[in-house]
Amino acid sequence: MTHDPDILCIGSVLWDVIGRAPVHMRQGSDVPGRITRLPGGVAMNIAMTLARFGLRPGLLTAIGQDPAGHELITACRELGMVTDYVYRSQDLPTDQYMAVEGANGLIAAIADAHSLEAAGDKILHPLVSGILGSASDPYEGFIALDGNLTQRLLENIAQSPLFARADLRVAPASPGKATRLMPFLTHDRAVLYVNLEEAGLLCQTTFETSADAASGLLARGARRALVTDGGESASDASADGVITQKPPSVLVTRVTGAGDTFMAAHIAAEVSGSDRNTSLSRALHAAATYVSGGNAQ
Repeated sequence: MTHDPDILCIGSVLWDVIGRAPVHMRQGSDVPGRITRLPGGVAMNIAMTLARFGLRPGLLTAIGQDPAGHELITACRELGMVTDYVYRSQDLPTDQYMAVEGANGLIAAIADAHSLEAAGDKILHPLVSGILGSASDPYEGFIALDGNLTQRLLENIAQSPLFARADLRVAPASPGKATRLMPFLTHDRAVLYVNLEEAGLLCQTTFETSADAASGLLARGARRALVTDGGESASDASADGVITQKPPSVLVTRVTGAGDTFMAAHIAAEVSGSDRNTSLSRALHAAATYVSGGNAQ
């Protein structure tokens, strides 16, 4: 049965395999720790946080018809997501992400999102067919979009009439994919969520603070930009000015997914009608709770 979603999450939904150790690590380290396998991916991480805030996210992604895919679909439904619109490929395996984290943060990661990239614009079919929208009657509402899609597909989305009425919230999957978001830098309906490094890559420079980075993105044509800088600060820049806040100090136990949690909590706050200062504060507290090992809500 189809349920109308409150927000669409477009991008990677996969299995996260994360190895975490409670000690500092470096290249070649071999230490005891814990290995977990959980639903992940940028779109999935955003959707999970949105669901914890009481919203009903719909997923537009590619998931295989293999056992891992069937298991992932079941997990998504149990977590409160609408999976009716997911592209289920017969010949593409379910994607996965593998990372190693130490007490000093992320050590290394490999994202295998080849199936999502191979599926291409097939994942957007519900926005074309009239199920969720069409070129003549585009989808209206919030869309969280992640940079795991191919450069070509992101460029097409930036120009497509299918997104002409949407409130687009856009984030890179990683610094290595930040420049894929160039088409949204001057988009008149996009809000960018990036970290300090990603902002520098988009602006082809280096920034010292989140406020400088957010202002720099606006100077390059962004309508609005939110920039995080770990435990230092986060800034929200728009035509109404720049606001900056410092996140709560917490003991960091995990980092993978923190930026996605920040973005989702910020969207949820704005959906509920919170102002910019309150929304930024709620997002920072949710991200701090997440990295300290709790569930943001």
